[in-house]
Amino acid sequence: MKRLISTSIIALAVSACSTYSEAPMDAAIADAAVTDEAAAFEPAPLSQLVAEVDLPYDKFVLDNGLTVIVHEDRKAPLVGVSVWYDVGSKHEPKGKTGFAHLFEHLMFNGTENAPADWFEYIQQMGGTDTNGTTNPDRTNYFQTVPTGALDRVLMLESDRMGHLLDAVTQEKLDNQRGVVQNEKRQGDNNPFGLLRYEIFENLFPKGHRYHHSTIGSMGDLDAASMDDVRSWFTDHYGPNNAVLVLAGDLDTATARAKVEKWFGDIARGPEVNHPAITVPTLAESKTKTVTDQISTTRLYRMWTVPGSNSAESVPMNLASSVLGGLSSSRLDNALVREDPVAVSVSSFNFTMEDAGVFIVQADVKPGVDPEEVAAKLDAQIADFLATGPTADELERAKVSTMASVIRGLESVGGFGGKAPQLASGELFMNDAGYVERQLSQMAAATPDQVGALARKWLSRPVFNLVYNPGERTEGGENRGGAITGPDSLADIAQANYCAKESCDLSGIATTMQADRDTLPPLEPLTGLDFPDIERATLSNGMQVYFAHRDAVPTVSVRVEFDAGRAAENADTLGTQRLLLSTMGEGTQRLDSTEYAIAQERLGASVYNGFDADFTNFSLAALAPNLAPSLELLAETIRQPGLRANVIERERSQLLNALSSELKDPNSIADRTARQLIFGSHPYGLPSSGLGSSARLESLTADDLRMFHDKWLRPDNARIFVVGDTSLAEVTALLEASFGDWQAPATAKPQRNYDVAIPAPDQRIVLVNRPNSPQSVIYGAQVLDVRGRDQDITLLSASNEALGGGFLARINMNLREEKGWSYGAGSGVGNAFDRVYYGVRAPVQSDRTGDSIAEIRREITDFTDNRGVQPNELERIVNSNMRELPGQFETAGDVLGGLVNIVRFNRPDNYYETRAELFSKLTAAELDAEARRNLDEGNIVYVVVGDAEVVEPQLESLGLKVEVIEPQE
Repeated sequence: MKRLISTSIIALAVSACSTYSEAPMDAAIADAAVTDEAAAFEPAPLSQLVAEVDLPYDKFVLDNGLTVIVHEDRKAPLVGVSVWYDVGSKHEPKGKTGFAHLFEHLMFNGTENAPADWFEYIQQMGGTDTNGTTNPDRTNYFQTVPTGALDRVLMLESDRMGHLLDAVTQEKLDNQRGVVQNEKRQGDNNPFGLLRYEIFENLFPKGHRYHHSTIGSMGDLDAASMDDVRSWFTDHYGPNNAVLVLAGDLDTATARAKVEKWFGDIARGPEVNHPAITVPTLAESKTKTVTDQISTTRLYRMWTVPGSNSAESVPMNLASSVLGGLSSSRLDNALVREDPVAVSVSSFNFTMEDAGVFIVQADVKPGVDPEEVAAKLDAQIADFLATGPTADELERAKVSTMASVIRGLESVGGFGGKAPQLASGELFMNDAGYVERQLSQMAAATPDQVGALARKWLSRPVFNLVYNPGERTEGGENRGGAITGPDSLADIAQANYCAKESCDLSGIATTMQADRDTLPPLEPLTGLDFPDIERATLSNGMQVYFAHRDAVPTVSVRVEFDAGRAAENADTLGTQRLLLSTMGEGTQRLDSTEYAIAQERLGASVYNGFDADFTNFSLAALAPNLAPSLELLAETIRQPGLRANVIERERSQLLNALSSELKDPNSIADRTARQLIFGSHPYGLPSSGLGSSARLESLTADDLRMFHDKWLRPDNARIFVVGDTSLAEVTALLEASFGDWQAPATAKPQRNYDVAIPAPDQRIVLVNRPNSPQSVIYGAQVLDVRGRDQDITLLSASNEALGGGFLARINMNLREEKGWSYGAGSGVGNAFDRVYYGVRAPVQSDRTGDSIAEIRREITDFTDNRGVQPNELERIVNSNMRELPGQFETAGDVLGGLVNIVRFNRPDNYYETRAELFSKLTAAELDAEARRNLDEGNIVYVVVGDAEVVEPQLESLGLKVEVIEPQE
């Protein structure tokens, strides 16, 4: 569920959202000092942004208790369907931790009247944004479908709610148990992967509903039985314990008729009486130190705080933003810019329904004493509690939040669109429009209110957690449980619901039963209407490509340069990454703090990046603030600050990032595989753009300036714009900000693709990473295909049967049949020059050899014996035809499509012709494409895992095995 200025606990566990900037002044002085500079970018008033958030809805409740919310949005022929059940891991009894999440997996494995895998039906109807998630408070299921598929998806969702149990078998339970256990291993295997256990086990006492992790313990997962499945379904999955949201291309009358037809005959479940959950306070402050395979010491400060059902949660969100969430936050200014003792700092307010966790963290700059950083971190927190936020800090936090909410509401479904916002408000607050009330409350919050609440909650005893680099002293196999409470699912049902013997549920049905013998037919589906592409040329020759979208008042801009990693080589790698990092920290006129404040006041986000072939500067702007936002984007590109102290700070951060990369199993696999198959070709460089520490340490300001002047020039760029504006307006604004930018007299640079690629040499390269509960398998081969000349649509379509989706053979084998992996698959890289084929499979370590054998068998069988089968062809054709509207729902989606059309010189109607192309596909065409390009004998396999465990498993595979250590 999306929460304002917060993060998911998984994100907290595996990575830190950090901000980096520079300002030689404390926060209070900064507020006054930057006023003159930042005022040049004049934003629209906050009241105008609040008014932009309008989420009207209708609500009705069926006789069986199902609450239904309907929101009409006619921008596209799509409906977001979201079903939220009021049950999560906090409802689990003793000995059954992880069961709510395990049950969520079982809901995707077929029902009594629709026995196939859930994704089979969803892909056939063209569904997108499909998933299910579990957290401590709720379980949800969602997808966005074409309007013509609404009856079918409602039949399927209602069948999950009312007709599941006879389809659940012991085999399915055992399989999904293995999948979930591998999901647990996969999370645990990452740096900071055990953080989720430390948070809950130390802040919430045993017996508290939030004491254990949602993923649960291995022992409890092993103990889950078929009786548990039946009890969990009966006690928690009744319609009266659920909220159904339909958001999109429909009206309430239509929605009511369809929902009553498919859900009305489902019997009520037991009535729910949720146990009271308190916000605990530690008896005294506590400190714990752990070690992990990380690059530098990380310091945490944590407190329990009110949950999302409290009026205090919104002000606490604002407090976390001002303290360490904004790019211009107090902690950034003090510990990263003014006195750079940390490479990154941040704060989060992670809110669950009944309680939350306020987290402050700092990554110690290598070479600095952690005790010194700890003292300075605590001093900054104390100062914030003493002074509270300034009015300007609070205003910037509000605008940044508003902008994020507005952008999210462009989608009707998914993780953060309209349907989940409506569902969460209704489920937790009995108010589907609660997001609007939250924003109004946020707009009205004062510095005194926010400061007082921060003092109230953060002056209590604190949990100090210190993560030091080193080998782990324990794994996650025995973590995640340790709850005490009712001894069984039956006991918790007896305690929290009506006594079963007194609940007469047999006669409750509000309508005649719907016909479930056959799937409802798909009504005619509307084809994709890709926005018209308009073009203009600035006076300096820069080409502008524009598409209009006005679903929300936002504008997305991308300035793209022909550069990317192909502009570097092994000797220069790191130059572009350091340059872009520094360019993101200010301009010649604005230092880092001023630059961050300018974005925050505008509700804009300016960011940069690169892939193999292109370097991009992007802008996410609010339409009312487009003019000043474009000025800021142009200043960023044309007038980089490149201040010496910023370069040094960014260098330190990237050295730390490189060290982290060399400890992360997925990054290790990527670096190793690219170098093995591409050699000295630019595509052999690590995708992160980081080469060696020696190169990073040797870079100078002159090196950065030379790269900027050589590659980032107007005759090497094009501009893409999508959003709520017009070509005339945006061209005039771009002319004002970019039109006088002239190309230098030197010749335009060219990327160097003329580098020999090593001949295929199949082998297994095992990268030793001791104590890894999982192995990451990464196989790859370079294809004789060049993306700039050849359309890879057919090759990618063919791979959808082999490894390109959930239902593909590799994933179904390793995940759904064997239970050895949380997810595996393969794909075709869409690069400008040489295309590659890659297969990736994180698997439990004791099945590494078996998994490679299965991958090899699947690929060989696909290319040599059993190509695309009739059912696979039907799925490939239908999904690719019917998913098109959903693939271009948002302005960001359209921007990506627009860029691809221009990059690869496609016709303007390229995506509109995809449906016809797929409708005529044959299995013979797809088979020929796969056999022409894929050769299992040319694949090099990289395995990142514990060599002591893995190496003996590889002996029987008949391939040469090399064992190496991680290296730059």
